[in-house]
This record gives sequence, C-alpha cells and structure tokens, in this order.
Amino acid sequence: MARLILFNKPYGVLSQFSDAGGGHPTLADHVAVPGVYPAGRLDRDSEGLLLLTDNGRLQARIADPRHKATKTYLVQVEGEPDAAALAALGAGVQLKDGMTRPARVERIDPPELWPRDPPVRFRKSVPDCWLSLTIGEGRNRQVRRMTAAVGHPTLRLVRWRICGPVGDWSLDGLAPGEWREQAL
Repeated sequence: MARLILFNKPYGVLSQFSDAGGGHPTLADHVAVPGVYPAGRLDRDSEGLLLLTDNGRLQARIADPRHKATKTYLVQVEGEPDAAALAALGAGVQLKDGMTRPARVERIDPPELWPRDPPVRFRKSVPDCWLSLTIGEGRNRQVRRMTAAVGHPTLRLVRWRICGPVGDWSLDGLAPGEWREQAL
C-alpha cells in the first residue's frame, strides 16, 4: 500500500531532504518518514501543501501536468489588480517560456492564515490584496511570474489545495511544519 503524506511546508524550507551545505532547513527537519519523496515542489519562498509519497507511479500522477491535477494558491499581491489584470491571469499570460494555460482567478478577502516568519513587508503607501489562483500546470515559479507579468508582484504565496484524478487534498487543519498521513 502506497503512503501519502500531506505536509504544510513553512516559508524558507527547501522541498528536498538535503541541502549540500547551504544551511537551509529541509524536509528532513520536519518529516521523519523514511522512503518518501515530494510529488512536485514549492520554492523556498513559498508555503503550503506539499505531498510526499513512497510510490513512484503516484508521484508521477500527482506531479505530471499530463494528469491534469490542479493546484490552488492563495496569493498576496502588491497593488490591487483591476478587471483587465484578472482577466489576463484567467486567459493565460505570456511568459518567457511561452503562454500559460488558462487559470481560475478571483479576488478574495484576506484569508485567516498563520503569521509568516519573517513577515511580509508592509508599506503604507502601497496597497495589497489577495487572490485565489488555480492552475493546471506547474512551471518553475509560475504563479509569481504570472502575477508579475500583469503588474502585481507576489508578496506571499501559499499552496492550499491539490486536486486531481487520484485525490483532492488541502491544508485544512495543518499548521506550518505539521504533516499527516492520508489514506488512499
């Protein structure tokens, strides 16, 4: 039976089990389960849901875009995107590595999240807002590049949900650094 672990990756933690002398915290500092590996990645500056499994086929079905898993992010952006910026994100954005697929995007009230350490820099003169952004692909730093392309750089990025043909998982009930095993 395959194992599946849902982990709430804190800000600053690498999505791997070692750091070849870089001095950054890794998955090994939080998940003491032998033989599991991440199904996908989150960059060091991102937080939220990371799935780990000991099953290579399951890992591929979760991480490979051909299997159509969607990922929903809660994104704090600089400024207040207007209807045109939201429509552009929804239709797909031209990045250096090509056009992104269409996304689901909506402006949301600030979510009730744990405080980030270190906190996001607050600037009185620059407003910010929160978006829910759901994508069906996973290019390197894609959400950050998409919001920057429409003029609203990402300040905080939390992956909240992964939904695909093999399951629907979310961060509900997991504090940063916590994990739980999920029955398949």
